[in-house]
Amino acid sequence: MAWDEWEQLKSAAAERHTAQMRLNQLAADPGGSGHGAGGAGTLKHSSGPWTRAAGTAGDLQASTGKSKADLGSAHDGIASATAGLASLGFLKSVVASWERRLGAVRDECDCLEPALRQVAKDMGEVDVNVAAQAGSVKVTTTGKGE
Repeated sequence: MAWDEWEQLKSAAAERHTAQMRLNQLAADPGGSGHGAGGAGTLKHSSGPWTRAAGTAGDLQASTGKSKADLGSAHDGIASATAGLASLGFLKSVVASWERRLGAVRDECDCLEPALRQVAKDMGEVDVNVAAQAGSVKVTTTGKGE
């Protein structure tokens, strides 16, 4: 490939990609305050999503525990009723696989629920502490641009 051809390819590629990188952010405040659109103090924490997620994990933990128990009771006595069938071994392995999976989901949700509730509590406490610390800062304005 000749040098001129290489330069033409680079130039063509540069023309196709003329857009500059732009960060995904709020537009600048036209008032020049240095804050994005919405101004200062718009970032707020809500424990609601964490608490709802914890509740969902608790519900899922309970329902998978019930499903695992239902699966076991639904297959009670199946071995004697299907003795001699070739599919019995396969059925047992499928049931065992589902019992392991449901048990793993139940156990994970059992660990997740209190952790999510703790996040909601901790984040709420952080918000209160930061607000108290920020409130204790004394700001004086003299109007002289100091």
